[in-house]
Amino acid sequence: MQIGVYGSGYLGTVISACLADFGTPVSCCHPDRTRMVEMAQGNIPFFEKNLKEIIRRNVRAGRLSYSTDIETFARRTGVIFLAEDKADNLSDIALRIIRLAPKPPILTIVTPVSVGTANALEKSISDAGLHATIVSQPMFFTDGCAVEDFNWPDRLILGSASNEAVQVLKQIFHPLVMRGVPVIVTNQATAELVREAATAFVATKISFINEVATLCERVNADAVHLALALGLDKKIAPRCLQPGAGMGGVFAETDMDSLSSLAETHSVPLKVLSAARQVNHSLAERLVEKVSAALNSVENKELGILGLAFKPNTNSVAGSSSLRLAETLISRGAHVRAYDPVAIPEAKTHLNGAVRYCDSAYAVAEGSDALIVGTGWPEFRALDFDRIKQLLKKPLIVDTKNLLDSTRLRALGFEYVGIGRI
Repeated sequence: MQIGVYGSGYLGTVISACLADFGTPVSCCHPDRTRMVEMAQGNIPFFEKNLKEIIRRNVRAGRLSYSTDIETFARRTGVIFLAEDKADNLSDIALRIIRLAPKPPILTIVTPVSVGTANALEKSISDAGLHATIVSQPMFFTDGCAVEDFNWPDRLILGSASNEAVQVLKQIFHPLVMRGVPVIVTNQATAELVREAATAFVATKISFINEVATLCERVNADAVHLALALGLDKKIAPRCLQPGAGMGGVFAETDMDSLSSLAETHSVPLKVLSAARQVNHSLAERLVEKVSAALNSVENKELGILGLAFKPNTNSVAGSSSLRLAETLISRGAHVRAYDPVAIPEAKTHLNGAVRYCDSAYAVAEGSDALIVGTGWPEFRALDFDRIKQLLKKPLIVDTKNLLDSTRLRALGFEYVGIGRI
C-alpha cells in the first residue's frame, strides 16, 4: 500500500521521510515544484538532526517520492496524512483530494488544528456529497529531536469512530506497535484536545520550576538539585523540569493560543495556563535584570549571546527565549552580538539587523562585557575558556540554560551567574 503525505513544511517533511524509513512506499505532494525538487535532493529548508540522510537514503531506495501532481497522488494513495504546518486551507485540500480519489480515502489530520476541525471537515464532505474517513492523529515532535520522537513516541493517538481506519493505521505504524508504543483510540475532539492540553501542561511545568528557581536564589538553594529531587518523584518525572529561559518552539504558542481561545469561547477560565504563560513571557526581563545587576547596567554595554535557536539541534527560532532576551537587551540600550551554529539566517529575519552576527563563539566573546549562554548547544561546553577569559572585557558568564560547569569556571576566575544556582 502506498501512503500519501500532503505538505512540504516541517511536519510533512519529517513524517514522509520517517514513514518511508519503515520500508513503506510514500509519496509526498505539494504544489511548490521548486520545494519538491529540493526536497528530493535532501535539501530541506530547515535544520533537523539526521533528516537529510533519511530522505536521501529512501529516495535512492525508491521508497520516497515527491510530486506536484495531486491528481496522480490522490489516485494512487488510499491513506493520506494531511501534514501542512498550518490549517489555513485544510478543508479545501481535503475536498480536492477526495474528489480526485477513485474510492473514499482515509484522511489523517496531523496538522495542528483547533478542537472541532475534524467534525467540521466531515460536515463539509457530507454537504458536498462526498465520502471519506477522517482520523485525528496529533503527533508530538520537538525541534532537533523529530526523527527520534517519530520513532520512539510516548504514545500514538488515533481519533476515529472507524475501526477499519484504526486497524489500517496500526498496520502502517506496525514497527511502533510491535515495540510496545501505547495506542490510544478515542474520538476526534479528544485527540484534537490532547495536543493543546499537553503543550499547556508542559508550559505550566517549565514555568513552575522557573518561578521556584527565583526563590532558590533568594534562599541560597540550588534549583538544579531541587529539579533532580522533584523529577525523581514518579508523580512528576524529570522531563521539562529544568530551570532555564522558558518554553519555545514552532507550535507551542499556537497550541496555547488555540486552547485559550477554545476555553474563552466556552466560558471556562484556564487560570493556571494564563499564569504559566505570563511567567514564560516574563523570563526575558528577569534574565536582563540578572545581567544588569552583574554589570550595574546594560546600557551601552557590549553583550555576547551564544545561541539563538530555541533549543539545540534545530535552526528554529520560533518562541526562542534567546531572541526575546536579545530584543529586551537592545531595548535597554545594550549592543548585542551573537553566534549560533545553524540559526543565524532564521534569526536575521526576526531581529532586523539590530544584532551583530559572528562566525564563532570566540568572535562573540572578543571585547564583550559579558557572555550569555542563550541556547544549550553541547559544543559550548567544549570551548577554550582560558581563551574566552582573555577575550572578554570582564570575565562574566550568564548561563540561562545552566549548561556549563560552574565550579570549573569559577576556579578559572569567571564570575558565573546561572538560573537558580548557588
